[in-house]
Amino acid sequence: MEHVTEGAWETLPVPLHPRVLAALRELGFPHMTPVQSATIPLFMKNKDVAAEAVTGSGKTLAFVIPILQILLRRDEKLKKMQVGAIIITPTRELAIQINEVLLHFSKHFPQFSQILLIGGRNPGEDVERFKEQGGNIIVATPGRLEDMFRRKAEGLDLANCVKSLDILVLDEADRLLDMGFEASINTILEFLPKQRRTGLFSATQTQEVENLVRAGLRNPVRISVKEKGVAASSTQKTPSRLQNYYMVCRADEKFNQLVHFLRNHKQEKHLVFFSTCACVEYYGKALEALVKNVKIMCIHGKMKHRRSKIFMEFRKLQSGILVCTDVMARGIDIPEVNWVLQYDPPSNASAFVHRCGRTARIGHAGSALVFLLPMEESYVNFLSINQKCPLQEMKPQKNPADLLPQLKSMALADRAMFEKGMKAFVSCVQAYAKHECNLIFRLKDLDFASLARGFALLRMPKMPELRGKQFPDFMPVTIDTDTIAFKDKNREKQRQKFLEQQREEKKENEGKKKFIKNKAWSKQKAKKEKKKKMIEKRKREEEFDIEDEDMQELLNDTRLLKKLKKGKMSEEEFEKRLLARGKGEAELADLGSSDLDGDDS
Repeated sequence: MEHVTEGAWETLPVPLHPRVLAALRELGFPHMTPVQSATIPLFMKNKDVAAEAVTGSGKTLAFVIPILQILLRRDEKLKKMQVGAIIITPTRELAIQINEVLLHFSKHFPQFSQILLIGGRNPGEDVERFKEQGGNIIVATPGRLEDMFRRKAEGLDLANCVKSLDILVLDEADRLLDMGFEASINTILEFLPKQRRTGLFSATQTQEVENLVRAGLRNPVRISVKEKGVAASSTQKTPSRLQNYYMVCRADEKFNQLVHFLRNHKQEKHLVFFSTCACVEYYGKALEALVKNVKIMCIHGKMKHRRSKIFMEFRKLQSGILVCTDVMARGIDIPEVNWVLQYDPPSNASAFVHRCGRTARIGHAGSALVFLLPMEESYVNFLSINQKCPLQEMKPQKNPADLLPQLKSMALADRAMFEKGMKAFVSCVQAYAKHECNLIFRLKDLDFASLARGFALLRMPKMPELRGKQFPDFMPVTIDTDTIAFKDKNREKQRQKFLEQQREEKKENEGKKKFIKNKAWSKQKAKKEKKKKMIEKRKREEEFDIEDEDMQELLNDTRLLKKLKKGKMSEEEFEKRLLARGKGEAELADLGSSDLDGDDS
């Protein structure tokens, strides 16, 4: 391990509490990292801080230590129900991790209580826990924290508790905004006192983050910590000890290359990133069956109660494979990750940087590999220019074992696997269509037949993106896929019951004319959203309709008169138009005598 340090903790201009130093020694951090030495003194001198630093640079301690120091020097001791500090982070995994780090320090300071408020738990239990134990320091995700402010009826007046707030930290701020938490963050900020210290930490600075800095921070000090040896003009976001590779192969070769790689690195710890939750479900099951004697775990955003348990279990493993989505791409510190494998390139360049940053953390070495299709190879140059992130080519393995027939056999043996594969393919195509870098990732250039073979599909799914297309290079199975049964007997029993109901309905409706056209399941959600928007638009139009007919008539008359005065209409035409609308001569004369030379109002 190579230490990148900026001196001992004792060299800080503002001395740290002896028990804070003791906790640092226990954790094995005798020296500061650059972001810590730059941020901690400013925070402790009551400055608002907006810090940007590469992933794995030690940002967590850069705000945990100042929080404790600021709370320790308060004139009045915090009461049980008073909140002195809040840390907001985008994912529950990152919140758990920060809470753990904080516990290492707070055990030396029993006068401070801390509480973790995240999704996946019963909010009523969180309310009771807060009332019993208090929460001088809150670590939370935005949705759950916002929900806690609405629990006054249950005896928790959080708005009153935060009046004593000294410090607010927004960790992974750009991800908070990317994930759609902007409204929640704004709601939370309205409850917090203006006289507070605010810290905003991120690996990338976007325009949205800049807007948040302006809204939530007062005259902030901006800190940008770059890798040692990187030019000041550079915007490189990846650690210098990270080796970045790319592999170019066809869509129907990718899975075989991935399995070959994992089989040859069984004793190491890997994160394998996919673009969607459905892909994680499908390929996670496939890897479990095909990569033996290795612990394989799956995690994605649609998991509820299991996520925290899986995350904690994987952190403790010496070797293993975690198949995941971008829910694991930000701020997560998993010890000794050797390889980050990106089966699908992420939807934007900054997500690429964050994924890679799960390895090569705090001075450790690490490697990352992204799989690209031949049409996507220009993405390498794009990353080099856009993120100053150079990649080396790794040649594909020649003649790896063809495992796709085994995947097909798994789908034929269990309908659950067949359906997972179909959903994964559909979600992958839809995610591809939404890629930010759509000049490189072009849906119309995608070889759907090769992609379907790579998913080991038995037939092509029905979806709008494939409508009207022919696939001579894809050979569907000859059997009727409706005859494939679930291995789970209860699920199969339910399916047969449903099929029987359909057959009965079909018999009842025989001879009746049907005008309803079935739509692909992938289109149903979009149809509902479109209908909702149309209803809202209609309501808005009804609200702004001019109900006063006389007012509408006056507006029409005024427009005609302006045309007459500007010479765009003859007097005869003007009289004719008014008389056609039922105006008498007296009204016509009154209108003509009005002074309407000015603008319409």
